[in-house]
Amino acid sequence: MGRVYVSLRDRPAGDAGDTPGPGAVRRRVASTVVLLGLVSMFTDVSSEMVAAVLPLYLTAELGLGYVAYGFLDGAYQGVSALVRMLGGYASDRTGAAKWIAVLGYGVSAVSRLAMLPAHAFLAITAVVTADRLGKGLRTAPRDAMIAAASRREDLGRAFGVHRALDTVGAALGPLVAFGLLAAVPGGYDSVFVVSFAVAAIGVALLVLFVPARRALPAARLRARGILRELTGRRLRRPVVACALLGAVTVGDGFLYLSLQQRTDLDATFFPLLYVGTNTVYLLLAVPLGHLADRLGRARVLVGGHVALLAAYLVAGGPVPGVAAVVATLVLLGGFYAATDGVLPALVSPLVADEARASGIAAAQTAVVVARFASSVAFGALWAVSGPGTGLVVFAALLGVVLPAAAWLLRSAEAGR
Repeated sequence: MGRVYVSLRDRPAGDAGDTPGPGAVRRRVASTVVLLGLVSMFTDVSSEMVAAVLPLYLTAELGLGYVAYGFLDGAYQGVSALVRMLGGYASDRTGAAKWIAVLGYGVSAVSRLAMLPAHAFLAITAVVTADRLGKGLRTAPRDAMIAAASRREDLGRAFGVHRALDTVGAALGPLVAFGLLAAVPGGYDSVFVVSFAVAAIGVALLVLFVPARRALPAARLRARGILRELTGRRLRRPVVACALLGAVTVGDGFLYLSLQQRTDLDATFFPLLYVGTNTVYLLLAVPLGHLADRLGRARVLVGGHVALLAAYLVAGGPVPGVAAVVATLVLLGGFYAATDGVLPALVSPLVADEARASGIAAAQTAVVVARFASSVAFGALWAVSGPGTGLVVFAALLGVVLPAAAWLLRSAEAGR
């Protein structure tokens, strides 16, 4: 495959492959990265259509309480941890990263149709679990393919470009859901069907156009070698930092429900909150990825959590209605742009290339497990004290955790 350039003048003479040469120009990313970005774009249109309606669908349409929603929100974020390590390990052991990713994307696509007959709490939990298991299986192999196609010094930019394309889908998904619900009020089934169709396009792109690069057996680590990489000191520190930060991260749905209650936002417009966050994410993903390559990925990742802390205070504080909505969406979008792609870019160089997917999966698993516990805890706190107090409490906890996490991340990045 060739490479995709920001402009024609960025293309050096004689460059014809995904492997960067010594004269490579920094303003380009591998075509594999762009193709995987397109796959993620269609998949995120699909997943965000469902995610944008899920909080109101569960609490208003099906009548679930906030503790039950907190459990489901935690499952939506955290259950993928059950197979993230499996996906990363299988990718490193077999060299078949593409086909493991195909399986993960396929499971998530099928789960969209399974939402149609699911109305009871246990049935919805099972469907959400299947969707997130698919995400967990595909994420590390996909990110390993991105890292393998990019220069180490440009990993932040490469992941930023991928996440930007991904976020185009994340911004479009709620808009599609908004349009469907505006045309058919209460038409949640229509959202689920269209969501499946869009997800199927993403799977087809991955199968037909993304190259499958199978590693030679001699280049792959045995199980003992992968375990040694995963337990090394350099990787252990960011994994602990990710767990600390994830434990005080509140799910987007809770922030949006808090804003909706404060501003009395009509349910029809609820999906547009996701659009606002994802639009900011889209605008900042590449610039912050490039900034991370230049100033340090640990610094940018910590800065993203500072933005998250501010989002808690704004969403739960005395800021007036419209101003609170705008400020929260901007801060939350900045948080994702500074963390989502920066984390795998930070972790990838800390392990051997042959254990890359497993290393990325280890850090991401720490995040999602901690966020599962965080969502359940915040749901219970909301039920007892309300959203404002809950968000202020979590902001204080995040402020306590940040210095320790910053030290761990910077030490790992510096190789100390």
